[in-house]
Amino acid sequence: MSRKYSQEIQTTEYGFGLEGVLRDRAATVTGILNGVDYDEWNPAVDKLIAARYSPADLSPKALDKADLLATFGIKNADPKLPVIGIVSRFAAQKGFDLIAQVMDRLAREDMILIVLGTGDKDYEDMFLRLQKQFPHKIAVKVAYDNAIAHKIEAGADMFLMPSRYEPCGLNTVPIVRATGGLDDTIEPWDARTGKGTGFKFYEYNGESLLLTVKAALQAFRDEASWQVLMRNGMAKDFSWSASAKEYVKVYERARQLSAPVP
Repeated sequence: MSRKYSQEIQTTEYGFGLEGVLRDRAATVTGILNGVDYDEWNPAVDKLIAARYSPADLSPKALDKADLLATFGIKNADPKLPVIGIVSRFAAQKGFDLIAQVMDRLAREDMILIVLGTGDKDYEDMFLRLQKQFPHKIAVKVAYDNAIAHKIEAGADMFLMPSRYEPCGLNTVPIVRATGGLDDTIEPWDARTGKGTGFKFYEYNGESLLLTVKAALQAFRDEASWQVLMRNGMAKDFSWSASAKEYVKVYERARQLSAPVP
C-alpha cells in the first residue's frame, strides 16, 4: 500500500465502509510502497527475454520488441511504431471501463497494442473483437503466462495502467491514472527539462486517458528524448531493500509507543 493509497482509503469513494474508522486512526495509518524483485524483473539479467539490456546500453531492447511481436503473431510491423503493453486482470478496478470507452479511437492511432490477461468476459470479448478488427495493430492472449509477461515488460515501449484505484504498481514507461502507488511513484515527463518517468492523468474518464496516450505517442517520436525518459525510470530504486527500511521505521515507532513508561 502506498502513501497516496493510505490517504485514499480514508475517503468515501475508496474506503468501502471503513473510511470512518481509518480517519479516526489516521495518525497510525501508514502507506509503504511494494517492492520489486530486481533479480527477476531486471532486463539486464532476465533469463526469460530474448536479449538483455540496461541503462548503459538500451539497443538490445529492439530485439526484445521484435521477439514480443513475433510471440503475438504480428508480422511485418514497422519497428518505429510504439508498442503499448498491458499485463493485467481484466476488471473495472483496473480501468478497463475507460479503455472500452475509447478503444475504437485508440486503435486508429499509430501504435501497436499487446494485451495479456484474464478477467471479466466483456473485456476479454472486447479485446478479441478488436484483434479481429485490427489484426496488425492489436494482439491479445487471454491467459496468465509469466514468461510472456516478462517478454511484454522487456519489449513494450510503454505500459497502460488506467486504474480506478491501485495500492501500488510501476512499469516503464508508464501511462497511468494518478491514483495510489501509481501517483506516488511516477513523475510526469517534461521534455524541456528532461525530468520525469511517465505520463499520468487525473480525471477518471476515457477522454483523459486518450489524451494522455496521445501525449505519450507524441513524445515517443523524439528518440533521444525518449531514451532519457527510459533511463530516468530505470534509475529509480523500487527494490524491497528500500521498502524494508520503511517497514523498520514503522515497527520501531510501534515498539516505542508500546514500551512501558518508566
